[in-house]
Order: sequence, then C-alpha cells, then structure tokens
Amino acid sequence: MIPLEYMPPLMFGGLVVFMIIGYPVAFSLCAVGFFFGFLSIEMGYFTMAFMQAIPGRVFGSILSNELLLAIPFFTFMGAILEKCGLAEDMLESMGQLFGPIRGGLGYSTIIVGFILGAITGTVAAQVIAMAMITLPVMMRYKYDMRYATGVLAASGTITQLVPPSLVLIVLADQLGKSVGDMYLGAWGPSLLQIALFAAYTFYLTLVKPAALPPVPRTLFGKALLVKCAWGIIPAAVLIFLVLGTIMMGLATPTEAGAMGTIGAIVLAVVRNTPLTKFDRIMFLAGCAAAIIGALIGIVAFKSFAFKVAFTVMFAAVIWLCWRAWQHQELRDLIVQALQATMRITAMVAFILVGATCFSIAFAGVDGGHWVEKLLTGLPGGVWGFLIVVNLFVFFLAFFLDFFEIAFIIIPMLAPVAQKLLAPVVGADAALIWFGVMLCVNMQTSFMHPPFGFALFYLRSVAPKEVKSSDIYWGSIPWVILQLFMVAIVIAVPQSVTYFLDKPHGIDPTTIKIELEAPPTEDSPPPVFK
Repeated sequence: MIPLEYMPPLMFGGLVVFMIIGYPVAFSLCAVGFFFGFLSIEMGYFTMAFMQAIPGRVFGSILSNELLLAIPFFTFMGAILEKCGLAEDMLESMGQLFGPIRGGLGYSTIIVGFILGAITGTVAAQVIAMAMITLPVMMRYKYDMRYATGVLAASGTITQLVPPSLVLIVLADQLGKSVGDMYLGAWGPSLLQIALFAAYTFYLTLVKPAALPPVPRTLFGKALLVKCAWGIIPAAVLIFLVLGTIMMGLATPTEAGAMGTIGAIVLAVVRNTPLTKFDRIMFLAGCAAAIIGALIGIVAFKSFAFKVAFTVMFAAVIWLCWRAWQHQELRDLIVQALQATMRITAMVAFILVGATCFSIAFAGVDGGHWVEKLLTGLPGGVWGFLIVVNLFVFFLAFFLDFFEIAFIIIPMLAPVAQKLLAPVVGADAALIWFGVMLCVNMQTSFMHPPFGFALFYLRSVAPKEVKSSDIYWGSIPWVILQLFMVAIVIAVPQSVTYFLDKPHGIDPTTIKIELEAPPTEDSPPPVFK
C-alpha cells in the first residue's frame, strides 16, 4: 500500500524515466496516467467513475476548443510564407539597407527574424530560411563564424515570443487568459529582446570590428527603395491584418488566423505567378475591397456595403487561387504546407490527449495540493518561487518541447502562480506576467546545447566548412542574453503589464447593490414618464 502523499512524486518520477528512455512524450503521458490511475483505483484513492473524466474532457473541452483551431491556421500561414520567397526578399532588402555599416548583416538578420517571427510562428522554417540565405554571404565577407551562427539561431527563436506566436496561444489556453492580453503582454519583452540583441552586435563592432565587416551595397536610389518596399510592406500589411484584429477585439485568434492564411495564399500567388492584366485588376480590386470592408466593418459590420466589399474580396481570392492551381510549382507549395500543418497539428492533439490522461490521474491523487505545498514553502516568497520555477523550466527544456512543457507543467503551476503573484501585479495581470515570463524562458529550449533544435536545424543546412563546435559555442552568448531577458521580466513586471488594460481600482468586495423594498398595499402607485 503506497501512501497517498507519495503518489504525486512517483507519477512525476515515472514520467521523467519514460522521457529519459526516449519514449514519445504523448504515449509516455498516457502510460503513466493510466498506470497510476488504475493503481489508485486498486488502492481505493478514487473509483473507476473518476477516470471517466478523461473522455469527457478530451471530447468536451479539447476537441471542441475553438482557440486551439488557431494553431493549424497559423502553422499553415507560416508554412506558405516560408516557401513563397518572402524571407529571401526581406533578407536581401535588409542586407542592402544595413550592409554598408559594420555588423549590418547581423542587424538585418535580427530585424528580419523579428518580422518573420510575427508572420510565420515556426522556428524551424525561420532558422532554415535565414541560414540558407544569409550564412553564405556572411562566410563570403569573413564574418566571425561563431557570431554568424549564433545570431541566426537566436533570431530564429524570436518567433517563440513575438505575437502571433503559437506558444502564446497555447499558454493563453492553458492559463485561461485571452490571447489578446497575452499578445499585449509579450510586446514589451519582444522589443527589449531585439534591443538586447542589437546592443550586443554593436558592442562586438566596437571590440572586434574585423569580426563584423561592412558589406558593399549593390542597389541605390529608387531601386533600393523599391526592393525594401517589396520586401517589407506586404509583411507589415499581413501583421496589421492578423494582430490588429485580435488586439482590437475585432476577431478571435482563429478568425484572424484564417484571414492571415488567406492573405498568405494571395501573397504567395502574387509573388510566384505570372499575372495577366485581368489578374492584376482582380488583385487590386480585392485589396481595395479588403481595405474598404475593414473600414466599414468597424462602423457597421452587418451593413449591405460591408457584404458587397466582402464578396468582391472573396471573389478575388478565389480567382487568384484558381490561377495558382494551374502552376505545378505553386500546387506543390500548398500541398507541402498542408503536410507540415497536419504533422504539427497531429502532434499537438496527441500531446493534449496524453496530458489529459496524466493530469486527471494526478489530480485524483491530490497532486495539485502537493505542487502547491512544495512551491509555496520555498524560501524567498514570490521571488524564490519565480527563480525556482524558471530554473526548473530552463533545465526541463533540455528534454521537452515547448508544447509538452505547456500542456504538462503549466496546469500544475498556474494555481500557485495566481495565488502568489496576484498581490504583486494584481489578479488580472498575474497569469499574463507569469505566462510571458515562461515564454521568454522557453525560447532557450531551442538554443542551449546539446539539445537545442535551432542548432540542429542550423547544422542541417550549414556548409561543411562550418564546424559544429562553432555552432554550439556561438549559441552560448545568445542564451545568456535570453536568460538576462528572463531576469528583466522577473525584476520589472511593468515590461509585461505596461501595455495591458489598466485596472479599474475597484475592490469587488466593497461593491453594494441596494434594491428597493417590494411594494405593499399602502405604497403609492407607480408613476410612468
């Protein structure tokens, strides 16, 4: 007979053993959950009826969760944009713009990583695309190889933090907060991190100027302006379309993801298909209808004019998609994007099901109270809790993907975080601060040796002349910068909460609602005005 208080740590230890063996996480979660679930039934800690919550939650709160539908939309959008040449145009235009200054290719890589992070949302696509385009140029102009590999890997991981990051969507779902608030909270750390990366690059240009040489510009005047506009404006429009509608409350993340996917398809068609005069007319008509429809929709969403504008835009999209389908290369590009989307979506779904099996059994053996008692008893109070949790997540990221951390660990930590952090930043902002903090932390899971996936992606496309030791050693300064960013978010909560809606300052416990006494026979008759 195993005492109840030993069951939660045994469950957690069993899960760690499975992961060390290398068994798939989704099936490890299921196996541990069911094993300890049936063991607990035999020991009388709960009955078989308690385990019926697993199918109920899977079909009731997971498969019907509209927020999680945003994941395939954003994944599909990112896959299309990664394959349509947008990253190449952006890197070339930024390279022309910043190349003539020392460290110019580094600055352009950081800025493009930030912009692509706001569009693609996938680390693999971003690192591979930027490495294939920029790394040969850096090698040609004798950039320090450790800096070159480090800035490429770090700029690729920015996508984890910059809205509309998939990590923020998952964290919002697991923490029970709105995606719009998570996005608003992430903007401060995103911009600070870009500033840190740029400052480090500037520092290297001062102490090691030969390691980051300037690159001669080949475009000037009007040609340079056209190149930069073609590389940046489409991305800026798509960012405004997707993020603006979410943060202004005009669309849900799923609806915004669907609009972004349509925009990505149109952008891929326009950039990769020889268009006839009629095609251009349809494209311009669709853009005009989209702008007019957006302006009308703010005032009168269901008006006749809005319906007309939406119909014109939809017709233009259908026509451009039909034109794209007539070209084999573009047909293969959408198919490839669909395959990548299905793989990621299936992985997320299986992890969710496995996490549900584990969390139900864990709750049945009073695991929540065990975690709360363990974390609230730490020395240092709130700050001790934050330091220990961030160290725990940092080391856990050596072995687990961010999806796995979000679905397994966050539900255990959220109640404790809400209780401890609410007095510091307020009840509404506590979990937003906590979620963004962990998001900054989980970026390092793609960077730190030896299991950083961004390093694997970089190694897979880097030329043979690039040593693996340069890739690993080159990542360390950027990991330190990311950890420094975690420390800033912990020490300065306003870096997250500044952009959030300010609290109303009303204590709900002091609100009194006074009702008039019900009328009696002696009451005067009511007076109608």
